[in-house]
Amino acid sequence: MPRQPMTIKPAGHADALRMLGRVCREVREGEPLRKHVSFRVGGPADLLVVPRSREELRAVVTWLFTERVPFVVLGQGSNVVISDLGIRAIVLKIGKGLDRITLDGDRVTAQAGAGLPHLARAAALQGLSGLEFAAGIPASLGGAVVMNAGAHGHAMMEVVASARVLMPDGEHILTPATLGYAYRTSVLQQRPAVVAEATLQLQRSTSEIVRRRTEEWLAHRAATQPIGPPSSGCIFRNPAGDHAGRLIDLAGGKGLQVGGAQVSEVHANYIVNTGAASATDVVALMHKVNALVAEKFGVELEPEIKLLGEFEPA
Repeated sequence: MPRQPMTIKPAGHADALRMLGRVCREVREGEPLRKHVSFRVGGPADLLVVPRSREELRAVVTWLFTERVPFVVLGQGSNVVISDLGIRAIVLKIGKGLDRITLDGDRVTAQAGAGLPHLARAAALQGLSGLEFAAGIPASLGGAVVMNAGAHGHAMMEVVASARVLMPDGEHILTPATLGYAYRTSVLQQRPAVVAEATLQLQRSTSEIVRRRTEEWLAHRAATQPIGPPSSGCIFRNPAGDHAGRLIDLAGGKGLQVGGAQVSEVHANYIVNTGAASATDVVALMHKVNALVAEKFGVELEPEIKLLGEFEPA
């Protein structure tokens, strides 16, 4: 599993707090990150910065890039495991206040903090089809654009028309041709960039048809994936031509447990927090599951979730 050491120099901590406080109203020291991720595990951030407007976001990101301060972007925290030690860097949380949605014909433009389920419902009410698959994905639009989030055989690359992205050299509009989309990835995962908003190209239908299709997707999700205990979506990427969940199930991984982390009995590619899991438990269980699959099928599973902070090597 990868390690991602990120550190603010001690001498710069007070400067960062002071300068960010000038451009953003909400800056918190030592904020427990378990409160901000769906897995409900993880230690504190050195600084949690929560911009509530487009102006605050631009000002914060401009300062971070200009000063070359290490930072991590967090949306709804549905695809990450944060170290029990936390993150020794600035965490930029994009959510409320940056979730405006605008409809224009068969296009929807939304800020990065808009939740995918809310966005899918808004599109359905307008009779716009194409986003039904995302109705059950507990992610923000920004994170979904970056990782090419998907479900039910569909993904964001099918609907993203453009993304407004903040980079060290300014603001850019990226199109599908420059986003470099592939399975659960984009060029934005390899470049310093913060998604501010995105425009989605949908298709005209009727609200009745789109809402019915959306409910069908949600019902399928509820029947095949764990609903209730904290989790973080699919843990491993699907190997070419196969499904990670199938391999884990056949290898005997369902129900396997380390501490408070358990492989879901409903879907083997999910790990759930039974109530007292730590990030260390989750990562140890990931290693255990991977070893089972490698021993039985000779396949090394690759993590789909992101590990943030510092983890001990296996």
